[in-house]
Amino acid sequence: MARYTGAVCRLCRREGQKLFLKGDRCYTEKCAAEGEYHPPGVHGNDRANKPSEYATQLREKQKAKRYYGVLESQFRGYFRMASRKRGKTGDNLLSLLETRLDNTVYRLGFAMSRAEARQLVLHNHFTVDGKKVNIPSFLVKPGMTVALKDSSRKLEKFKSSIEANASRKPPSWLDYDAENHVARVLAEPTREDIDLPVEEQLIVELYSK
Repeated sequence: MARYTGAVCRLCRREGQKLFLKGDRCYTEKCAAEGEYHPPGVHGNDRANKPSEYATQLREKQKAKRYYGVLESQFRGYFRMASRKRGKTGDNLLSLLETRLDNTVYRLGFAMSRAEARQLVLHNHFTVDGKKVNIPSFLVKPGMTVALKDSSRKLEKFKSSIEANASRKPPSWLDYDAENHVARVLAEPTREDIDLPVEEQLIVELYSK
């Protein structure tokens, strides 16, 4: 299964903002993206101050890809799915990405980052409708239930993550039972449910050329 394996702090610097790809480390002074932002490389400060229209659209697409940890072929696939659905393509695109199982696990507070959530899903710690699912890209749908396996609840890893994320409320499209570590998908997430600073219309314009 293909995934990005390079330095994630480099991605934050390239996008000019924190993407919170390293979990709790991103909230401390140890974060490599602290301070003045500029693209990585010896010529990072020498680039033109005003990017072209294409460059602006490209950066929004790259930012969205990196937030959710998907590669180009996957992202294009989600865009094609979004364009076939009713409604705004940009909103549909973010909604699809948001309903990935690894992102759902992250939103529920079981992991400190989406990359960690992806690993936990791959290691068979979660079930969907009572059945084991270890595919991070699995799309949850309204009516489905996502649960932490009984055997995994005793692990210190989950205890510490759940405690650290206790103040972070799950999104409104998920009904989470914190006592039993089970969440029910109430509806497809809307744009108002997604707090990412991404201008999805620029992505639609980029792929529509």
